[in-house]
Amino acid sequence: MADFGGADLDAFRIEARNWLEANYPPSLRADPEAGPRMIAGGVKPTGDHLVWKQRMADKGWGAPTWPKEYGAGGLTPAEARVLNQEMDRIGAYNPMAGMGTSMFGPTLLEYGTEDQKRRHVPPIVRGEIRWCQGYSEPGAGSDLASLTTKCEDAGDHWKVNGQKIWTSGAQYADWCFCLVRTDTSKKHEGISFVLIDMHQPGVEVRPIRLIAGSSPFCETFFTDARVEKNDMLGPLNGGWTVGKRLLQHERSGQGGGRMTGGADIAELAKRYVGVDEKGRIADSDLRTRVVKNRMDARAHALTIERARLESKGNVNPSAATSIMKNSGTWIGQERAELLLEIMGHQGLGWEGEAFAKDELEAVRSWLSGKAWTIFGGSQEVQSNIVSKRILGLPDTTQAG
Repeated sequence: MADFGGADLDAFRIEARNWLEANYPPSLRADPEAGPRMIAGGVKPTGDHLVWKQRMADKGWGAPTWPKEYGAGGLTPAEARVLNQEMDRIGAYNPMAGMGTSMFGPTLLEYGTEDQKRRHVPPIVRGEIRWCQGYSEPGAGSDLASLTTKCEDAGDHWKVNGQKIWTSGAQYADWCFCLVRTDTSKKHEGISFVLIDMHQPGVEVRPIRLIAGSSPFCETFFTDARVEKNDMLGPLNGGWTVGKRLLQHERSGQGGGRMTGGADIAELAKRYVGVDEKGRIADSDLRTRVVKNRMDARAHALTIERARLESKGNVNPSAATSIMKNSGTWIGQERAELLLEIMGHQGLGWEGEAFAKDELEAVRSWLSGKAWTIFGGSQEVQSNIVSKRILGLPDTTQAG
């Protein structure tokens, strides 16, 4: 499909707006964050949330740019941006959001066989299957390629034994995309990328309770876990290439609006701190820092758009996603610090009627947001990628 512009794109905007107005349940507009919270918490949708999910599944707009032949939207990138704008306008959320649509699906479309695409893509598009990521291990974090989870040929299937950690959403997942070792004589060239059914006796998941009070991360243990022969993505011992591509998709998502968006902190500051005679935030120092954070967030958004335009024609994310990942997470963490400062003691509550809902969420978001500069590749790892692959700088060991 051609990348529509001008009148054609205006016509699509009208189409999208009319469809959303007719199909997004009015009851969901009262709390725009309810849907995303439900998805993050692994809660199965009911009521109008379920109605919305089914309507989006029928439309294919949960994965708007994926091919129609797999039940997806088949939209151009320009149309998908318009759709997102129209969804934001009414506070609608994507009920299919998750690792399936943001990370694994794009990788599968690039590296998967036709059989793998037809088996795994439609359930992702319809939100019927949840995926988790089996990458990090207790002894393989930043140096991911040192992973030891073993995958052996068992004749008619593969047999997996080992442990993964920080497996986000594993307690809710149906499938896991996983990096495993298939050759112990090599490091990067001995890794394969497999798909593991989480509903089998050989898989044990243990949630890890975090300081923010939730348990999005898990320990995952594989004991003779079965992987079908046709569920290896990419070639045998070629998983490192596939795995790196998926990380670029992950970092691209982390560098987007999830950390830099949210409520207008300037308006919150006016409410909590007060205003001066000109209607500005009363504290001039705080006002300066709030404006700087908003400027940084806006510059970040414009840089993402510029990178998108410069990469037109190349559908795959580049090493520039490492810049976006670092930038977005730093801005988001600074925003969370400002929010707590603005709320004062009301931003430090953990429970109780003395605190409003958004105040309780602020402290939890602040705590959980500390992990953003670590997972998906730490800020130090991203800086190394930027220095080597974008700036072309030599390794420090070679620089002497």
